[in-house]
Amino acid sequence: MSLPFYLKFLEDNDPDFSRAIDKVFTSSMTPGALDQKTKLLIALALDAAHGAGQGVASIANQLRAQGTTDIEIAEALRIAYFAFGNSILATSSAAFANIEKS
Repeated sequence: MSLPFYLKFLEDNDPDFSRAIDKVFTSSMTPGALDQKTKLLIALALDAAHGAGQGVASIANQLRAQGTTDIEIAEALRIAYFAFGNSILATSSAAFANIEKS
């Protein structure tokens, strides 16, 4: 594994930090207890939840290249919406917490 393209600028501008980030990236994304497909699906969902469209597109393409179906990708994105969208709804309930019922 190597640094994602959007971090390549570190190689020339801060090589020490680049090597440190590369170690974290490699340890995070190399297959271990979780296979690479699972790790990429998690990364896809997290990028989607954080609004990183370029990351979502890049990871989806990596997943497709490994044989992941669009249905599998869609399910991972549904999980991202469920986890982050529901937290907004749950927090929104505070607007009605102290309203007296008539």
